Amino acid sequence: MLNIYNTLTRTKQPFKPIHEGRVGMYVCGPTVYGDGHLGHARPAITFDVLFRYLSHLGYKVRYVRNITDVGHLEHDADDGEDKIAKKARLEQLEPMEVVQHYLTRYHKAMEALNVLPPSIEPHASGHIIEQIEYVKRILDSGYAYISDGSVYFDVPKYNRDHRYGKLSGRNIDELLATTRTLDGQEQKRNPADFALWKKASPEHIMHWPSPWSEGFPGWHLECSAMGEKYLGETFDIHGGGMDLMFPHHECEIAQSMAHNGQEAVNYWMHNNMITINGKKMGKSLGNFITLDEFFSGSHPLLTQPYSPMTIRFFILQAHYRGTVDFSNEALQASEKALGRMQEGYRRLQELTPSESSTIDVKGIREKCYEALDDDMNTPVVIAHLFDALRLVNSVKDGKATATQEDIDELKSVFDTFLVDILGIRPEIVGGADNADAMKPFEKAMELILDIRAKAKGAKDWATSDLIRDRLAEAGFVIKDTKDGAEWSVK
Repeated sequence: MLNIYNTLTRTKQPFKPIHEGRVGMYVCGPTVYGDGHLGHARPAITFDVLFRYLSHLGYKVRYVRNITDVGHLEHDADDGEDKIAKKARLEQLEPMEVVQHYLTRYHKAMEALNVLPPSIEPHASGHIIEQIEYVKRILDSGYAYISDGSVYFDVPKYNRDHRYGKLSGRNIDELLATTRTLDGQEQKRNPADFALWKKASPEHIMHWPSPWSEGFPGWHLECSAMGEKYLGETFDIHGGGMDLMFPHHECEIAQSMAHNGQEAVNYWMHNNMITINGKKMGKSLGNFITLDEFFSGSHPLLTQPYSPMTIRFFILQAHYRGTVDFSNEALQASEKALGRMQEGYRRLQELTPSESSTIDVKGIREKCYEALDDDMNTPVVIAHLFDALRLVNSVKDGKATATQEDIDELKSVFDTFLVDILGIRPEIVGGADNADAMKPFEKAMELILDIRAKAKGAKDWATSDLIRDRLAEAGFVIKDTKDGAEWSVK
């Protein structure tokens, strides 16, 4: 039984889908006005693993991950400039040019990280009609009001009938007492109210007609409207970063309750943040490192490039609800650990079966399932796989034996958990995404090692040592075993 930590109840709960055999999952995607960074990679990878695992368990999953391309104002506020429109103005482009450019780059980065595409990837700008209709229903329910062409959600009125703040644990009475009115927000009855529809100022370049004004939807509205359109009035899982818990997800809950008279989501899941020196990594803070900079090593804070699989492995080595603090040392440790895992996977393919086993592979599969069922505990899964690698290495080094049945079970465990669920590509050497592309490289290494073996056979130790040392200088590790020499990349 899969158990999920539900942020709303603050407990781990057995996962029971609304419709047997089917799962509806919505995850907040990026606002595409700049290149994706490590903070974007974490929710993408976290919920990719959940998507993979639910599919592995036999569920038919409809995974919706939105693209915000309108309505997300600076500082997540109800006033200020639209983030995409601002980028378009600065670069003298159409807003949709900005969206398409960064969305293409985001998809490319996700593909490099081996993040599967969602079932549906709706854009906020493509669902303006649905959002307008959603606002009408909230107005009809009495939990919103019109003010000079804008529509605001009435938080105090809603809080009298329901509890605003229950997801984040905020005390709404304190919030109402301490929130001050900001310049440009005089249209609101209360500073805690939030925009459902904003009247566009003359200089605002992204706007649509509505019954209230020529304007645009509030940022929180898109997820409620698109979640309902593609997953229904109630669905199973809503995910996103912990920084979205308040106000974004809190507002979603209020909108859904006002719109439908019931909550839309059964399980709220939030991944924790990526930090740099203890501070959240984010575009708005200017302390982010883009994924392309990680892959190329071009950022000043980076001492080297890191492969996409190193980044993915780094993120999965921590539980998704724990904070991950960036450092070159931590990434280098992940790189080395991934290298050991990849080398062990390669050695596993080369094991020679014996008639009997001196290793015990029973229980590894069950332990991995237990870890995933315990709120997607990927670091424990990785620990169990390293335990299995010790068995692989002991057999490969001639210190133990394994039957064909045991070897097949080990291969199945690694293919299931490392490759299919954790999504780690089984690269032969670091940076190789395509095994076919590595075949000429491998054949060249086999030729070099064959020449070295002949030199050793002729007792030409000088040539044998020279080949080994030159390969070491080039970044290769040569290991002599009873079955011949093996090579790997440092």
